[in-house]
Amino acid sequence: MSDTALLSARGIEKIFDRTRALACASLEVRAGEVHGLLGANGAGKSTLSRVLSGQVRHDRGEIFWRGAPYAPRRPREAIEAGIGMVMQETSLAPDLTVLENIFLPALARPGGFRPRAFRAQAEAILEGLGQAQSLPLEAEVRSLSAAQRQLVEIAKTLAMEAALIIFDEPTASLSPGEVERLFDIITRLREEGRGIVFVSHRLEEVFAITNRVTVLREGRTVAASIPTASLTQAELIRLMAGQDVSGGRTSSRTTANGQEVVLEARHLAAPPKVRDVSFTLHRGEILGLGGLVGAGRSETLEILFGLRAPAGGEMRLEGRPFAPHRPREAIRAGLALVPEDRRGQSIVPDLSVQENLFLAHLAARRGFGVGLRDREAEARRLLERLDLPAGRLDEASMLAFSGGMQQKIILARWLLLKPRVLLLDEPTKGVDIGTRRSIYDMLREVAASGTAVLVVSSDFEELLELCARIVVISDGTTIADVESALLDETKLTLFAAPRSSMGAVSSLLAALVAEYGGVAFWGLIDGSLTEGGRFYCLARVGEDSAAEPGFRAGETPLIAATRIPAALSAPKEGFVREAGGSPATLLVPVKSHRGHALGWIGLSLAGASLPEPAPLRQRIGAVIAHEM
Repeated sequence: MSDTALLSARGIEKIFDRTRALACASLEVRAGEVHGLLGANGAGKSTLSRVLSGQVRHDRGEIFWRGAPYAPRRPREAIEAGIGMVMQETSLAPDLTVLENIFLPALARPGGFRPRAFRAQAEAILEGLGQAQSLPLEAEVRSLSAAQRQLVEIAKTLAMEAALIIFDEPTASLSPGEVERLFDIITRLREEGRGIVFVSHRLEEVFAITNRVTVLREGRTVAASIPTASLTQAELIRLMAGQDVSGGRTSSRTTANGQEVVLEARHLAAPPKVRDVSFTLHRGEILGLGGLVGAGRSETLEILFGLRAPAGGEMRLEGRPFAPHRPREAIRAGLALVPEDRRGQSIVPDLSVQENLFLAHLAARRGFGVGLRDREAEARRLLERLDLPAGRLDEASMLAFSGGMQQKIILARWLLLKPRVLLLDEPTKGVDIGTRRSIYDMLREVAASGTAVLVVSSDFEELLELCARIVVISDGTTIADVESALLDETKLTLFAAPRSSMGAVSSLLAALVAEYGGVAFWGLIDGSLTEGGRFYCLARVGEDSAAEPGFRAGETPLIAATRIPAALSAPKEGFVREAGGSPATLLVPVKSHRGHALGWIGLSLAGASLPEPAPLRQRIGAVIAHEM
């Protein structure tokens, strides 16, 4: 990290109408560092980022870029100076392709658009992000999910090769695996001498990737350029919030407690995103849909809400057939949806805050008149419960609110209807830790009142904290239905790994069975036989009753309940034969390229004659080293 400031901003002020967004904000970023820009919702982080990237002109203060005065009047000037920004709310052209959007800034440069050269560069960028297969360069951006659009936004900024890159909540829609790949790229950019500004509400990410942090509160810098390693999470929360905010995972997961099934989906299909999804949701339960970007989770919610027509399967609501053809039918049946894309799917900018709040009420109402008087008392109670200032309901636009405030209003909009089923897609995307806590508390309160809650989230820690069970979806197919108490982020990530991207592992398992017979599998061992340990089966190939290991893909049995407890309790270099003689099992450890343990590949065989273990271990190790 250089000792010289790459960018220095001092005393920055910005006022929008009656709102002071920045009041004496300062920031210094050096070359070769990742600098965290932190604060609660409404603290001014995004406004300061937009000032630096030329999207907003500041009213007062001074900015220096590489030692010279810097005052961009438009984004083009910032790009030409070498400053790029990954937007939280994407700034893509929906009618253009992924490739055209990645190189959109190049269209105004001499030479124009060079498809062949740009395609090779784009493929390399997407390969680094781990998205070469899931983001076709020819696809129109309007057809992508919000999370996929975020990845295109990241790729677009990386293509600029800027000297300073501002990442504004870049991981809000990404899965843990995608976050890790993004962090690899950020680390490489830092090592190349770039300056990185990293805006995030996820404190674990801040501590994992940043060198120094600056904290804003109510538009002011309250802590400047503090080494991240010198802070604890509690100290950072106090700086951001100005007070202690309880954090960390709680043990308060809302379970169904034996209540009846409210919503049931059986073999739902809407290709290509949804292929075979099944689950049951009980009254008073918070159920999670876990999976990676593109797994089909959001599309499953769209089917339930009448936004996407299913091609197969069935749904039942409180025991009766349920097939909404449009959202109004779902709303009147008692369903509510908080979608992932606030700007594109929830907010009507031309309506006031109060009008936005009562939109769902208008859709649910039958007969003449607006009928707002019936909802006003409940609206006041909800606003108070969510710490929303009632005095701001008359403001002309929702866009004047921070992302966290917008999300609270959208949530209150649906809670006014007291729905039977509440569908939530990324409910805390881009909100600070305090707002996240209040949303969690509200969801537990709603579930306790009898509402069934279905949550889609790319934040696996969020799913594990909120949900009693998690139904894992991969490549549009239900993979597992597991109690949250049996999972952690690593196990959930591996369950959710796209089967299409694990082709080498699947091919390896199939090849082992084709050559040796028996049953091949991939899974995790947690604990031992004597400790009540479990085996988490991620994949399995083969049907041989004599070599049956005692579990199927997606199951999490106690080791003692399997047919190979001796092998799972004490993996050895060779085959381990069970008491009674059969089966015999070889286990080979799996590790990622960063050295993280990712479980075991196993081969269970029947019979007295067994292959030599050493060549088998080498063969398995070679495939895994290439794949993982």
